[in-house]
Amino acid sequence: MSRTLRISSRNATFQQWQALLTNRTKRHRAGEFLVQGVRPITLALRHGWPIHAILLDDTRRLSQWSRDVLEQTPGVNRFALDAELMHELGGKDEESPELLAVAGMPADDLSRIEAGPGMLTLVFDRPGTPANIGALVRSADAFGASGLIVTGHAADPYDPKAVRASTGSLFAVPVVQVAGHREVVDDVITLRRNGLPVEILGSDEGGDVDLAAHDLTGPKVIAIGNETRGLSSAWREACDHILRIPMTGAASSLNAAAAGTVVLYEAARQRALQR
Repeated sequence: MSRTLRISSRNATFQQWQALLTNRTKRHRAGEFLVQGVRPITLALRHGWPIHAILLDDTRRLSQWSRDVLEQTPGVNRFALDAELMHELGGKDEESPELLAVAGMPADDLSRIEAGPGMLTLVFDRPGTPANIGALVRSADAFGASGLIVTGHAADPYDPKAVRASTGSLFAVPVVQVAGHREVVDDVITLRRNGLPVEILGSDEGGDVDLAAHDLTGPKVIAIGNETRGLSSAWREACDHILRIPMTGAASSLNAAAAGTVVLYEAARQRALQR
């Protein structure tokens, strides 16, 4: 049976939750992060993510959704907080959430991303803002990507801004962080040796082939560059081709998340035609 503990001050336990919102190092050291919002919490439960704790607003009558969450998390410790404390953890200025969840992080293991003939893996190289990661995770989910790999010195996919921007898709699509391009390339080399003809592609305004002109129906790993510096030289060298998104108007390039979304859409379009 789960038990409910009362938290009425900014004690050490509350400060640990606060650190999950603001301190990346402590977040990863603890191996957990705070989940805000109805849809993200719902999807975390639906996809079987480990829930370490449930935080409740001690001053409100719980909705049916909150009661359902409690029914789905038997044995998980529950903490009843004052509305003011919940507001501080809730991430919104205008209202206090009735329920928050503390979720465990999965291992950063490339094997979490399924490899096969329909593989469509997106790489985000050194993203600078967590919101862009979340937006790209959302697009990856919408267009059927196998997963997202974040490489290099990058923003954190478990930053609350990234989790919110993903609108819960973080829990539906495998997201893996690795130190650099080498881990991904080595994994592709292994897949090729095992008979899977994975192609590595990049996206850049100076690419050698138009996006729609390239076959995106086989197993692909597609790299999107940093928001300001684009793809690293290491990724450019690793790519079999660099895709170009044709543009008109005064804009010289797209936002990284927008570019990734266009690439994913085109891949989904081609794959739908092949069925």
